[in-house]
Amino acid sequence: MTKHRANRLAETLKEEISQLIREQLKDPRLGFVTVTAVDAAEDLSRAKVYVSVLGSPEDAKASLLVLNRAAGYIRSEIGKRVRLRQTPEIVFKYDPSIEHGAHIAKLLREVQNSGTGDSHEE
Repeated sequence: MTKHRANRLAETLKEEISQLIREQLKDPRLGFVTVTAVDAAEDLSRAKVYVSVLGSPEDAKASLLVLNRAAGYIRSEIGKRVRLRQTPEIVFKYDPSIEHGAHIAKLLREVQNSGTGDSHEE
């Protein structure tokens, strides 16, 4: 039962935090950030928020710094929007999975293009 509740809370937090980042945070150092997943602890005291950042590794590092500094503000806004006895502590983590997938897709395109390129040159 607790696991189910943690999963529901994680989905709610994902939606609310995404909206807060999009509409409320106006820091110029904040890049194009996407919330990819939220992992809520079973006791609902903590939530790890995984984000993907479009841009260079420096952009990702700057965006994570901004998000972790704004975690208190985000937590208080979540407390106002979502009805909970205790609002979970929020920690932002970098999620490289989208970047990794894009890199693999690029490699596959290169392999495909090099395979078709050889037959056209002869």
